[in-house]
Amino acid sequence: MPSESQIASADTLIEIEHVTFGYDASRTILSDVSLRFQRGKVTSILGSSGCGKTTLLRLIGGVHGVNSGSVKFDGELIDAQDRELLFRLRRRMGVLFQFGALFTDLSVFDNVAFPLREQTDLKESMIRDIVLMKLNAVGLRGAAALRISEVSGGMARRVALARAIALDPELIMYDEPFAGLDLISMGVAANLIRTLNDVTGSTSLVISHDVPECMAISDHVVLLASQGRIVAQGTPAELMASTDPEVRQFVRGEPDGPVKFHYPARPLAEDFGVNAGSAA
Repeated sequence: MPSESQIASADTLIEIEHVTFGYDASRTILSDVSLRFQRGKVTSILGSSGCGKTTLLRLIGGVHGVNSGSVKFDGELIDAQDRELLFRLRRRMGVLFQFGALFTDLSVFDNVAFPLREQTDLKESMIRDIVLMKLNAVGLRGAAALRISEVSGGMARRVALARAIALDPELIMYDEPFAGLDLISMGVAANLIRTLNDVTGSTSLVISHDVPECMAISDHVVLLASQGRIVAQGTPAELMASTDPEVRQFVRGEPDGPVKFHYPARPLAEDFGVNAGSAA
């Protein structure tokens, strides 16, 4: 019989252990962060801008290497210096970039076909069928021949999603999938994330600061603060019912609370060259 730890490990797709990372020595983005993401689940990572959400995705994808700690994908240590390893692991990952990152000089069809042509040896007839199936999954099969300049922002986000799932990835990472979308498009995008996760059996990580959409589709939610500090994590219902002041402020969008409006700065008197009495 497998032990409880072996069962837990088998259910875990991504393990982040005591990770510290900064783009330079002057600023730490993540400090001693440990997280686990379960297979087949939609996990949302929420937090204000600059708390390290997107940085986590880059570390999982091997774009950057950690300063200390470890990131594992399906039990395999991610080494940002090992190009062969990264190519093999990234074949199992799909990414929806914040602003789509579509090729504007290609058609909708060719954007979705791009990873298939680059990373497989499939015949063009097979690629055609796969692309049309992926576009159909996001409701855009009829837009296959259009250029990117001819589709709306919400449609472009769905094209990017079709491209992200073209290779049937085990992990789909969404970086701010609701940014810049109207309410209808946001609802469509949220439903697609949940539906694709359930239909394909993939694992989804959603990086966002849009609370209602993430709470509606997630199995698990992680709330981050500065330097990747984990404020809370649990089911959407648990976070919405939390009495922690920092959690309540974020999920309810309250302007006053533990998270301050002003970035830490010197006293006004020091910056403007006046004495403390005059500044007051």
